[in-house]
Amino acid sequence: MKKPCQILLLIFTIIGSFTFSASAQKDSSTTIILVRHAEKDTTAAGSTQMQADPPLSAVGKIRADNLVKVLTSYPIQVIFSTKYNRTRSTVMPIAAKLGLEIETYDPSKQADLVSILKSCKGKTILVVGHSNTIPGLVNLLTDNSNYPDLSENEYDKMYIVRLDKEKITHQQISY
Repeated sequence: MKKPCQILLLIFTIIGSFTFSASAQKDSSTTIILVRHAEKDTTAAGSTQMQADPPLSAVGKIRADNLVKVLTSYPIQVIFSTKYNRTRSTVMPIAAKLGLEIETYDPSKQADLVSILKSCKGKTILVVGHSNTIPGLVNLLTDNSNYPDLSENEYDKMYIVRLDKEKITHQQISY
């Protein structure tokens, strides 16, 4: 099954480049915002620290709601999440506000996701993942190894990667 940006590229190729506006032709930069899922609840009955698919905690739900406010200045057009409760619940509030579907990706296939993200020229994309996958995705996108895995209690890091024709910029911020 083709991913959203691949489908868009196919449609644009069929229609032809003559339908693009001048501004779309000028700005083919891609902005990718990457975050770890919000705090998970390991206190629910039957939960353990290593529970495979815990929900968000009360604090995590607040962080997910706050993420909507943090990202209001970004015109997000595509949202990617792993299949897990904690990742999907982290982006559900912003997806609902923007009326966007949440596209699922396999965190064990990071190179595949990077290819899809790089094909989304001119888009602003939100990706939510895990402490041991998000920094790796940033490293793959920026072709470096600046970002180590996050510690188990780090939930406030956001990475913003901008892919331009001539350069790649990236930053890590706390939110």
